Amino acid sequence: MKIALDEAFIAFHKNEIPIGAAITYQNIVIAKAHNLTETLCNITAHAEMLVINLASNFLKKKYINKCTLYVTLEPCVMCAGALFWAQIGRVVCGASNPSKRGFIYAGNKLHPKTEFISGIMKSQCKAIIQEFFCDKRIQKSKKL
Repeated sequence: MKIALDEAFIAFHKNEIPIGAAITYQNIVIAKAHNLTETLCNITAHAEMLVINLASNFLKKKYINKCTLYVTLEPCVMCAGALFWAQIGRVVCGASNPSKRGFIYAGNKLHPKTEFISGIMKSQCKAIIQEFFCDKRIQKSKKL
């Protein structure tokens, strides 16, 4: 989770929503990424989507069922769908999705064989998101 959080800090400094992700295979990090939706002008450039692609390319497999995803925020519906189709083995999540756009709130599910763990480094993962959006509100009020 520490690597995913490091990725979130990179996103924060790029003025991207600070979500980071890392995927391990046999306890080795094979992929890491952070949100790049603003940089790439691409709404699908979420950390999870990017890291799934990196891991699949690394393993040369579309199913990454022997991998673990570490992500700082509960995946959205789109990312959960991609994780479902990739049949990821385990998802380890930091904070729940404060915007209520997370897959759990929406009633979506991961693949039946996917293990889901939440709350790892929750306070650190939550804090960076809160700081980012607090800064955005302050910047917005200064423009008014």
